[in-house]
Amino acid sequence: MENVVMFGFISRNIITGLVTILPVVLTLYLLYWFAVSAEAMLGSLMQLVLPQDWYWPGMGLVAGLLVVFLAGLLMNAYLVQRLFATGEQLFYHMPFIKSVYRAMRDFFDYFSPASKKEFDQVVAVTIGETNMQVVGFVTQAIPDKMPPSFREDDCILVYFPLSYMIGGYTVMVPRDMVRKLDMKIEEAMRFTLSAGVTGTSPPGSKDGHSHAKKK
Repeated sequence: MENVVMFGFISRNIITGLVTILPVVLTLYLLYWFAVSAEAMLGSLMQLVLPQDWYWPGMGLVAGLLVVFLAGLLMNAYLVQRLFATGEQLFYHMPFIKSVYRAMRDFFDYFSPASKKEFDQVVAVTIGETNMQVVGFVTQAIPDKMPPSFREDDCILVYFPLSYMIGGYTVMVPRDMVRKLDMKIEEAMRFTLSAGVTGTSPPGSKDGHSHAKKK
């Protein structure tokens, strides 16, 4: 009996440690991967172009950040947007690649600062008469942009992410079942993906939880 209790105690603490450490490790690894990749690719290129005395370690990383910044800056120009859209069509005509690319493009476009949404929002959806509520994201509120056979009066599309994995469900929901929440998209995504373990506010914030706005 004592062994079972001890095993449970050890398991709980290991899981708690993983939940605490993994987000930090993965974030740092992503930053490390970007820094190393930018330095390896752009740094090597700059060493070929610039005189040897002019190059210093880290110049490739600075160049990578500059490229990302300029890409975002140029995308504000209409001509660049049209050229990018034309080149993007190549991916949409490649077998398999088009499915993966379109899904990734749609996902990141939803969180883009340039994306315009009716609620721009996180919502709570009431399930039937159970009074249970599910956190979701409004993905489409304009009926004309939905498939003709999937249009319903006064309904919107809501995406429900699954906890601890990448995936979820997109559901057509009546508007009267949707309640707008006073949460940022990033905060709500972190909250839902971690099944609420992380809470709704980062350490040091004034509020420990998010308050829902009244209709």
